[in-house]
Amino acid sequence: MTLASLHTLSNGVRVVCDPVPGLETAALSVVAGRGARVEDAGRSGWSHLLEHMVFKGAGGRSAQEIVEAVEGQGGQINAATGYERTSFQARTLAGGLDLASAVIADLVQRPTLDAGDLVREIQVVGQEIAEAADTPDDIVFEMAQEAAFEDQPLGRSILGTDASIGRATPQALAEWRAALYAPDALVVAASGAVDEDELLRLAERDFGEAAGAPAPPALGAAFTGGRRTAAKSLEQANLVFLLPTVGVRDPDYFALRLYAEILGGGMASRLFQEAREKRGLAYAVDAYAETYSDVGALGVFAGCAAKDAAELAKVAAGEIAAMADGVTEAELARAKAQLKAAMFMARESTLARAEQAAGQVLLFGRPLSPAEIAEQIDSVGAADLARIGAAVLEPRRAALSALGPKGALKAPDAFERALFG
Repeated sequence: MTLASLHTLSNGVRVVCDPVPGLETAALSVVAGRGARVEDAGRSGWSHLLEHMVFKGAGGRSAQEIVEAVEGQGGQINAATGYERTSFQARTLAGGLDLASAVIADLVQRPTLDAGDLVREIQVVGQEIAEAADTPDDIVFEMAQEAAFEDQPLGRSILGTDASIGRATPQALAEWRAALYAPDALVVAASGAVDEDELLRLAERDFGEAAGAPAPPALGAAFTGGRRTAAKSLEQANLVFLLPTVGVRDPDYFALRLYAEILGGGMASRLFQEAREKRGLAYAVDAYAETYSDVGALGVFAGCAAKDAAELAKVAAGEIAAMADGVTEAELARAKAQLKAAMFMARESTLARAEQAAGQVLLFGRPLSPAEIAEQIDSVGAADLARIGAAVLEPRRAALSALGPKGALKAPDAFERALFG
């Protein structure tokens, strides 16, 4: 198996080469290890707004010319902003990395940031904010996030607010860009039909002169807990229950992932079997781990009839409480198989490989091999999951959100009473 290699340019930009023999396509991911988590309240949403703005013009190309150049060679280009990173992605045919690297380098380092474009893009992002507010299974997660990390960057929407993005100016965004995409936080990762010597040449050409003063480091986050409820005329109740847990760098990270899988990660999970198959309380119900570098949350999401919301909350609390008593060997083996399968299936996508490698470099300083990750998964035992189960209950704190008909708003109380007494 060919392993990804890591190189560092003289200015601190790191480069990951992950060749996959036999492919006719390649993926390039340029990831900045900063996102909405480094924003203060006054600049909430600026990282996402900046990601939009760089596509309006960069390196002498207009917005139309940027996409026409990439698509003219059969490629695709996109970007995404998260709490802890901003990613620029291109998929190309073999031989297309030269153009993809040049275009993304322009986006990251030489955006036009025109004042007229900014006025229009603030309107566009405003519509994105409005669209999210009209989508119940988007806003219920934002409500829970706000309750979990109150008055912290992790508790604010990545999109920001109309007021905060309205404060942005071209000059202020230019300064924000220099901090957000500074070379100390940049990783250039390519996977697929990639030649290592060519990639290093392109990285040096396009990112070797990248400069900028780093943004202030993200402050540590604390899970505060709380609740957010809103009555709304909907067909279903939308519920999210969050409990505090570990982050990605914690040694118990894979134990957490396996815990969430057993609790509600698939059709054989405890929640799915109890809430849907045995009781018919919900069509959609699942558990998940929402993790950041240093902190995380164990989450349960459900959509159900308002009349069943309180009962479903009790069932969810009961299954979480039961997890602290231990899991069976069969459950643990199934969860391990599912987690490893998800990892290996994702690696069949060159873009997923490039994104994963860049994320690992930002978190751990190097790309991790699949064998290394599989070994960590296999090393988790039932006692590790019992420790996770006890740890999520010990603080006696939860972040709870409910959105829907008035009857649904009883669910947070029902969950807390059932779990904490």
